Amino acid sequence: MPNSDGARPRRPTLNDVAARAGVSRALASLVIRRAPGPSEESRTRVLQAADELGYRPDPSAQVLRSHRSRLLGVTLTVHDTFHADLVEAIYPAAAALGYEVLLTAVTPTRAEDEAIDALTASRCEGLILLGSVATPARLRELGATLPVVVLGRGAGGGKAAVDTVRTVDAAGLGRAVDHLVGLGHRRIVHVDAGRDAGAAERRRGYRDAMRRHGLDDLARIVPGRYTEQAGGDAARVLLDEPALPTAIVAANDRCAVGVLDAFLRAGVRVPQDVSVVGFDDSQLARLHHIDLTTVRQDAARMASLAVGAAAERLDDGRTDARDITLDPELVVRGTTAPPVTRRRAT
Repeated sequence: MPNSDGARPRRPTLNDVAARAGVSRALASLVIRRAPGPSEESRTRVLQAADELGYRPDPSAQVLRSHRSRLLGVTLTVHDTFHADLVEAIYPAAAALGYEVLLTAVTPTRAEDEAIDALTASRCEGLILLGSVATPARLRELGATLPVVVLGRGAGGGKAAVDTVRTVDAAGLGRAVDHLVGLGHRRIVHVDAGRDAGAAERRRGYRDAMRRHGLDDLARIVPGRYTEQAGGDAARVLLDEPALPTAIVAANDRCAVGVLDAFLRAGVRVPQDVSVVGFDDSQLARLHHIDLTTVRQDAARMASLAVGAAAERLDDGRTDARDITLDPELVVRGTTAPPVTRRRAT
């Protein structure tokens, strides 16, 4: 706010803090930067003086002095609710390690490479790619120039120069199928996500689980994507057939919501007529009126590990590639139940 004479108050400087604490500017700088050296008494005095004056370090000045941007670039899909959960967790994880986050979106009209180019042009020191569809060769190319962490899928094997943080997708689909079989279901359909990140592993998990339960002959995959539209389209394919399956495992929560919407419009009751399972445990799945049984990915843990992996390369000089995997967890809610033989509502 302006002073009584109308002028804006001068922003307190590090010199002001040092004078208030009765120490040198150099010592005050060490304390503010959390560098080793100052005594506990000096730290207390400097931090108290900074708090009294309302002093805040100037991030842009720190960047200029260090010749580093301390920016982590993150690509995401705007309408992906799980990406939103990841981004929400990335911000505090980055701040805790002294990094800022710069976001850019991948859309149907904006390719991932275009989004990545925008981040590198903005002096991002490292990249965290959410649900990347880049080829292993492209990831190797990126990883040769700056630290890259791929969140949500593997890097394709070989000597990838990138880190990956992912849930074991195949195990997650397996647990979904195990849950449905345990309820008594046999005609279980998987709506997949084509070539999207993690889709191949989820298909494999579905097939392996159906085979494990002796249901090979009943296994069926309906093409889809990680979108509500794709889930609705897949449901309408099934609705046009003489009989519905008793259960559906969707590629992700968004796809499952599309299935639920199409069934609601057609008078098909969930879970009385058909059970539905999603994947992610996004905020969408937890809404009371959706109450979706789903495979949970730990967004907060994944985000923390991804930011930590990038920081290790940037701050500690680590060069070896790491593939960090997390176990999924099945969360049972209101969209699954034992199968009951009923005629479909018309």
